[in-house]
Amino acid sequence: MAAHDDSGAEPGTGPTARRMILGAQLRRLRERADIARADAGYHIRASESKISRLELGRVGFKDRDVRDLLTLYGVSDPGERAVFLDMVKESNQPGWWQKFNDYMPRWFDDFVGLEEAASRIQTYELQFVPGLLQTEDYARAVITHGLPETASAAAEGRVALRMRRQRLLFRPNSPRLWVVLDESVLHRPIGGRRVHRAQLDHLLEMITLPHVTIQVVPYERSGYAAEGAFTMLRFAEPELPNIGYIEHIAGGIYLDRPDEIELVGRSLDRLAVDAETPDRSRQMLLKVRAEA
Repeated sequence: MAAHDDSGAEPGTGPTARRMILGAQLRRLRERADIARADAGYHIRASESKISRLELGRVGFKDRDVRDLLTLYGVSDPGERAVFLDMVKESNQPGWWQKFNDYMPRWFDDFVGLEEAASRIQTYELQFVPGLLQTEDYARAVITHGLPETASAAAEGRVALRMRRQRLLFRPNSPRLWVVLDESVLHRPIGGRRVHRAQLDHLLEMITLPHVTIQVVPYERSGYAAEGAFTMLRFAEPELPNIGYIEHIAGGIYLDRPDEIELVGRSLDRLAVDAETPDRSRQMLLKVRAEA
């Protein structure tokens, strides 16, 4: 079930992650030089908040700005400067998902880039099967609010994006995916009986992959670990912090402060306790599928 990756980047990397790594390295250089953000911003004709966004990897880098900052931070070695400037070029390369920009809200762009770069993805869902595990028909039913026959070009574009995202699970160094589902997700017949059964079959197939784990929280233990769905992204690169993500009707919220990550981690720990084991969860899936 291998899929060709046409991202134009090494598997597991991407412009979003490269931007964050570059920002973190520039922050360390600034702190080592004992220079305030406001002074760094003034040096490149920008604000203190612009430096903050650059160091968090939230905005793109300009070659001139990075050259000026390296000079300010005392980095004069041509080889060392060349490494940073190469990272600028790499971080500004378009990701594969940018061809879906017409169908994707701007706030989702960073999430797709981070998801592509993650080494471990942990997600909790109470209502739907997570996008990375949805069948095309199930995704279309969700995206069209139950009216797949009325799917617009924009809706079909969003379906195509969701299917394209799933390729990361079939590349050579795919991330580990740990999904916790509320039991209600298994019983909710999104798209009707045929789509529902095909989706259950797909989940049973996906858990045969060594890097995909699904655990189910039974009804009697659901609703205690978290108030809503969320995702935690973890990265192999030491420069990248864990990032939590919560999606709502009008956007997405990124959690990266240590106190926020600690709360997300506690919820994940509680879910690991409340959920059935992967084997028991598989038995639950088989039972629901037999009755669907």
